[in-house]
Amino acid sequence: MSSEQTTPGTMGRAHALVAAMRPHQWTKNLLVLAALLFARKFLSTPHVVRGLVAFALFCAASSACYLFNDVCDAERDRSHPLKRHRPVASGALPAKVALLASAVLAIAAVVCGFALRVRFGQVVVIYLALQLAYSLVLKHEVIIDVLCISGSFVLRAYGGAAAIKVPISTWLMLCTGLLALFLALAKRRHELLQVNEATAHRRSLAQYSAQMLDQMIGVVTASTLVVYALYTMWPQTIAKFGSDKLKYTIPFVLYGIFRYLYLVYSKNEGGNPSRQLLTDVPLLIDVFLYGVACACIIAYGAH
Repeated sequence: MSSEQTTPGTMGRAHALVAAMRPHQWTKNLLVLAALLFARKFLSTPHVVRGLVAFALFCAASSACYLFNDVCDAERDRSHPLKRHRPVASGALPAKVALLASAVLAIAAVVCGFALRVRFGQVVVIYLALQLAYSLVLKHEVIIDVLCISGSFVLRAYGGAAAIKVPISTWLMLCTGLLALFLALAKRRHELLQVNEATAHRRSLAQYSAQMLDQMIGVVTASTLVVYALYTMWPQTIAKFGSDKLKYTIPFVLYGIFRYLYLVYSKNEGGNPSRQLLTDVPLLIDVFLYGVACACIIAYGAH
């Protein structure tokens, strides 16, 4: 009788824990696999296996950060129309359970990360330290908050290269950082305009304005496109891949950014980039075609 009474609660808590780990956000960690593509290692089974392990470990590390952040933000999340339904904020997941799970995931990610490769383990530690500082202090500092988000994406890309023992491209880091900054600024704009009493939810929003964010988005958008275009036509890139055909992927990048701007400005979206990437069909198709085009050009461009 006792087990029948506790099972529903246990199952409910387990479901809440999985939801709080935010599996839909793991799409961000696909950047860990970027090095496989641009280092021309995606046809090498050992490299692919190491890349997938690195991806899984970053999923564990990022989930640990989400759980810790949700505990820190529980009170503020209750004033948000959507985030108030998060497991910790709603009370479905006790804060103590969330913190314990966060610690277990973080430790596992670090230990397994060092086992995979020392350099990768170091990247995981830096990522966790940055996220800890972000959750406790840096997310409340204007401009620094979005730069931290951008930095976390750069660490993902760098970690992927470290895991498979290839040098990280400066171009890849620049493109990753700028694109992540673009998404972070779009998210801040959505939060500022869509959430009632937005500053109560996130203090740094009090220092932003829609006009300021629009200007920053414009600068970062242009910078992202210019940097990517230069990368595809850079002599070292052409020499590395034995082809100048990577420039033909520029339209996919252009469409993807413009499509996201359309969602932000015409559809009032942009608050959850991961969900939009998974639910917006034109964006999904564009990302898929971009990946296929890059793989074909990189693998067969010189033939």
